[in-house]
Amino acid sequence: MRGRAADFRRIVRAYYKKHGRHDLPWRKTKDAYTILVSEVMLQQTQVERVIPFYTKFLKQFPTAKSLAAAPLSAVLKAWQGLGYNRRAKMLHQAAKELGTRRELSVEELEKLPGVGPYTARAVAAFAYNQDVIFVETNIRTVIIHHFFPKKKKVSDTEIEKILTQAFPKGKSRQWYSALMDYGASLKRGGVSHNARSTTHTKQSTFAGSLREARGAILRELARGGAPRTRVVGLLGAARRGQVADAVTALQAEGLVRVRGNRVTLAD
Repeated sequence: MRGRAADFRRIVRAYYKKHGRHDLPWRKTKDAYTILVSEVMLQQTQVERVIPFYTKFLKQFPTAKSLAAAPLSAVLKAWQGLGYNRRAKMLHQAAKELGTRRELSVEELEKLPGVGPYTARAVAAFAYNQDVIFVETNIRTVIIHHFFPKKKKVSDTEIEKILTQAFPKGKSRQWYSALMDYGASLKRGGVSHNARSTTHTKQSTFAGSLREARGAILRELARGGAPRTRVVGLLGAARRGQVADAVTALQAEGLVRVRGNRVTLAD
């Protein structure tokens, strides 16, 4: 395996040297806060869509301190268009606890609101260059493509074992950037092995979903408060019940406030 791992590293590094996306804005910083912003935005959102939101968001909230000091309503407004708005609230909460420039361990990062095992390790790698092992969709494609070309189902445990064997110590930041870019290139070329991963789940259709209803509510409220009767009718009479349920859920999550018949973004 040692020889295969060395050959694999050479392939990945050669690709990155020639084709790496070195101009991605979050690759021009080692600041944990700005990298956390990028990682949260990149969850379930394509790179090309994230770039303009990332740039604009950091102009408005350039530091963890500035984000933490802002009202949640301002953060939610800045987030509009990215979707999955709970991410904005979690990032806002995390900023309140990230107000330190010292290097954090993976365990400390995982304690931040909304930061799971993957995000903690991604921040540890890209901000601090810590030697960590983690898996995401592009990395899965790379490892399955090179090491499990014929296996029908591959677990993350198997992928992590290969990553551990191939990992170049002390070069986490560059290595994961290279792996992700190589995986993205394989997908653009028509190679995608996500369905062969044991963690793969097909995303539900957006049209008609509760996610669509939540997004419509928050977009409306970003323009200003509105009567509840108008809010629940945003998607037509047939979906009033679903939208009403979405308002209740958003209120329970602390994203909106309902006072009498008026609905607003949370303060």
